[in-house]
Amino acid sequence: MPDVMSPAAPPSAESENDEAPARRTAAQRAIQLLDAAWRPALLLVLLGFGWWAVTAAEVFPAYLVPTPGDVANELVEEREMLARHTWVTTYETVLGFLLAAAIGLLAAVLIVYSPTLEKALYPLILFAQVIPKIAIAPILVVWFGFGPMPKVILAVLIAFFPIVVSGVAGLRSTDPELLDLSATMGASRWKTFRKIRFPNALPHLLSGLKVAVTLAVVGAVVGEFVGADEGLGYVLLLASGNLNSSLLFADLILMSALGVVLFVAVEVAEKLLIPWHASRRQGVPLTTS
Repeated sequence: MPDVMSPAAPPSAESENDEAPARRTAAQRAIQLLDAAWRPALLLVLLGFGWWAVTAAEVFPAYLVPTPGDVANELVEEREMLARHTWVTTYETVLGFLLAAAIGLLAAVLIVYSPTLEKALYPLILFAQVIPKIAIAPILVVWFGFGPMPKVILAVLIAFFPIVVSGVAGLRSTDPELLDLSATMGASRWKTFRKIRFPNALPHLLSGLKVAVTLAVVGAVVGEFVGADEGLGYVLLLASGNLNSSLLFADLILMSALGVVLFVAVEVAEKLLIPWHASRRQGVPLTTS
């Protein structure tokens, strides 16, 4: 019996129709990403050019304002040392932020559900917020030593307040009619919280978390200023003491990059958790006129 090879079947119209929406979606995402990225990228290029122009014109001495090339060389040559210290600050920041988020949300729930606790806790929370954190740092170093604990506590203290305020605002913004309907249908307080109050509070809470995650970086670095032998704050003090402006600028760039990355992480979480909310819609006019 002859060996007959059947020709490959041509792609059907249905498979082409299925692939077309996927290609359009990928193209749309690429266009959206480009549209969101080109403006900040252009601004960074202009700022870099302005920085280079200032250093090329020798407006300031080189030991005060290094050139972008010197800073880039410092980032490359000291990459292992800077990576190690960046990891330490990242660990302190993330741990402090997560603890602040958990404690802040719990405090917000207690304040909303208990008027007695609100009267007791709110003044104390406000009192703790107005105390300069740099004044608390030496005490924490005396109590807990030069390890990561004082930095984590400072990150918690400085990130705690916006989470509490945004959580309380979100939990109290629930439509009273929804709460009445839930009570009429016999839902428990826990089920009402899980199904109505907490989802409704997420937009406010996530806004507070975006503020808090950047403040947590500040808290960790402040703790490193006071007493540490590692971390970006320690590198900043070291570079300042040695008048190493290139390392100083490189360290500042890494601090800013850390804050931006953590902010974007919370932004992504917000997009995944509340894609339905009006704050996630792009290009929606504020008025209908």
